[in-house]
Amino acid sequence: MIKSNLKRPVYLILLLIACSAGPALAQIPVRTGPAPAEEIKKARLALDTNMNSMAAHKKYIYAMGINTTQVVDQYREWMKKYPENETIPLSIGTVYYNAEMPQAGEFLLRASAMEPGNAKIWSMLSGDAFTRGQMDLAIEYKKKATLADPSNADYAVSYLFSFSGGDPAAYKQKVFDFVKRFPQNEAGAYALCQLGEQATNRADKITYFEELRKLYPPQKFNWSASGMIELVDIYLQTDPGRALALINEMGGEKPWPARKQVAEALIRVNKLEQGQNYKDALTELNQVKLPRYNFIKDYIAIKKAALREQSGDVKAAYDSLAVRFAKLPTEELYAPLALYGSKLGKDKEQVAKDIETTRNSTAVAAYPFDLGLYTSTGNLSLKDLKGKVVLLTFWFPNCSPCRAEFPHFEAVLNKFKGDDVVYVGIDVSPLQDGFVLPLMKNNKYSFIPLRGNAEFAAKNYGVQGEPENFLIDKDGKIVFSNFRIDGSNHRTLELMISSLLKKGQQSN
Repeated sequence: MIKSNLKRPVYLILLLIACSAGPALAQIPVRTGPAPAEEIKKARLALDTNMNSMAAHKKYIYAMGINTTQVVDQYREWMKKYPENETIPLSIGTVYYNAEMPQAGEFLLRASAMEPGNAKIWSMLSGDAFTRGQMDLAIEYKKKATLADPSNADYAVSYLFSFSGGDPAAYKQKVFDFVKRFPQNEAGAYALCQLGEQATNRADKITYFEELRKLYPPQKFNWSASGMIELVDIYLQTDPGRALALINEMGGEKPWPARKQVAEALIRVNKLEQGQNYKDALTELNQVKLPRYNFIKDYIAIKKAALREQSGDVKAAYDSLAVRFAKLPTEELYAPLALYGSKLGKDKEQVAKDIETTRNSTAVAAYPFDLGLYTSTGNLSLKDLKGKVVLLTFWFPNCSPCRAEFPHFEAVLNKFKGDDVVYVGIDVSPLQDGFVLPLMKNNKYSFIPLRGNAEFAAKNYGVQGEPENFLIDKDGKIVFSNFRIDGSNHRTLELMISSLLKKGQQSN
């Protein structure tokens, strides 16, 4: 489920999170079938009349039920009986691919041998390989799709992203070459938006987003409008007047009215602060209602704390940051937190104790799961993990945001090897079971995969979209939730895990 009001084109994303107004959440597709016997009979009669009709094949497959061995066996027989009919493997391969099921690959490969110039088949094969974690093969197939249809910007941008993990300067050049090649296509705006979103420092972000704004007017290109959200949030922190000017250019539709109110309030707050009217500035800032998804929560929290401290209430400044740091720790929050703590006579140990007390007050018992392992016939339960810190993620194999996050989890957890930390992933899509072990093997992921489903995740952990992550302490309590980790915030996950490890050490 993509939680955004912006319409966006869908592309194959190779380990990249979509540039968005908020967390990109994937959604499990809805499955149907089998149908009543009469409907199956009718679909079969229509197919027997015209074996070259993809529409008839689709109706028959869904009527039979896509998750049945009878369908696969039937199509294998038909491929032997009609070896020259490319519609047969292409139809079932396409249905399974669109249903995000592992049976797609076998039939799409057969179709590609019969139609090597069909770019769409190569694109689907690339997606299938990606879901299996066969990244080199996914790139090879995407290149074939691009060569088969050089004018297709969707295929080209997917192939472009395969170079994102290489030399940053070389990739930047490739992006701008791509932009020149597709100056009026949404894919160009998408590529440039991704470049800005992935930039690691503010100056580069501003440069790329301003270039995006110039080359792809946000009133015309959805991905440019998406990029402006982060650019506005940067300007809200550095120059709210400039942010307001950009917001006014964007018009009055969502998500801009809420940000306009924030910009106007910050302008007033800064003026009051310059006049040393700190209490009035704080009153003004307290009335600001932030958009649900934004990039300025820490900034606003720090600014409020500074106004409290300047008003003479150091304790309120300290307490407010302690609460926020306890929920989602960052180095940016800790610096002023420690400063206000020192003004109150608190050393680092006392600050840490205060934070832990706050965390303990909001911790809740995790649901005591007992789920099947993919790696054996046994089960793993939460009680088996007592005494360990558990990083728990809900995911499924074709969830691109999940896949984008995995390498960041791995990078952080490598720093805790030998510690009592366990990484567990509950798959919520049983129909994608066939992808799980190949994916883990091909990518060398270290988490323990468990069998789950969407109903279990929603009912017992409140999961509404994947990925959704939790950190569970050694006593089985959820201490951290509703967080996402990417290349910009590894330190946050390190701080969370470290705090739970230290908590366990102190209690022993």
